[in-house]
Amino acid sequence: MKHTVHVDVDSSKIILELDDSRSPKTVNEFVEKLPFTVDLNVWGDEIYSSKSPIIQPEENAKSPVELNDVAYWPTGKAICLFYGPTPIGEPGEITPASPVNIIGKVISPDKSILSVADGAKATFRKA
Repeated sequence: MKHTVHVDVDSSKIILELDDSRSPKTVNEFVEKLPFTVDLNVWGDEIYSSKSPIIQPEENAKSPVELNDVAYWPTGKAICLFYGPTPIGEPGEITPASPVNIIGKVISPDKSILSVADGAKATFRKA
């Protein structure tokens, strides 16, 4: 099942499409916990949240990931939005700090969010 989620960051809005085909338990808990607010951090071209209310173990976790993937990072209990390369991994690869549960895609990618995200608050809510 697919779910549309809006992420409000300052005056910007990001739209996510969650898909439970890879990590169904993680997606289901994510949707159940909506709405929630977290702080954001930037690591290369990845935006990741402070500790989210989701608590799931690795579920078909992978690394590296694809451009615009949305993932849950079990190690840090964080939501990750991958806009491009991270500081680790091979050139051209998007490599999280450790494997992540893929839960969807960013369907309104706008890299300008990287410049406002570090330290900003983000609210994840149902569309």
